[in-house]
Parts: sequence; structure tokens; C-alpha cells
Amino acid sequence: MAREITDADGITWSCIQAFAGLGNNAEKVDAARVSGHEELVHVVCTPSGGAQSVRVELPDSWEKGLPDDALLRKIHARLSEEQAQS
Repeated sequence: MAREITDADGITWSCIQAFAGLGNNAEKVDAARVSGHEELVHVVCTPSGGAQSVRVELPDSWEKGLPDDALLRKIHARLSEEQAQS
């Protein structure tokens, strides 16, 4: 299930757990987990307009338990990291 949030710039981000559409068997669930951090999962967030997606590592309760501002901070921090690398 995708979660949508809008940032201060009016960009709507659609976030979904990586590998979510592949099923619920143990292998697929493990694929979404962050290696070495069982409590974290990979989440892919795509901005409106189809610009480049970002992958963030979030607690596995991110869909309902992570406040919007915390999710946006993670997204923007990852964007800053990617821009610094290029």
C-alpha cells in the first residue's frame, strides 16, 4: 500500500515498501529488510512529475507509525546525499 505525503514545495511523494508487490513469503519479506538491521526496511519514494525516485531506510512500522515530517526529513536527507555524490 502506497503512502502519499506533500512537502513544503508542493511536491507529492508516493512511498511504497521495496518488493511489496512480490508477495508475502519469507524470501520476499527478507529482501525488503535492511541488511544488519532487522527493524528497518527499504522504501522507495517517487515525487509527483516522475522525477528520480529515492530509496530510504525506515522502521518497518513506517506506514502508520512514522510522522509525515519525519518521513519528509528522510527523503530530503537522501536527496541531499545523492546530489552531493553526483
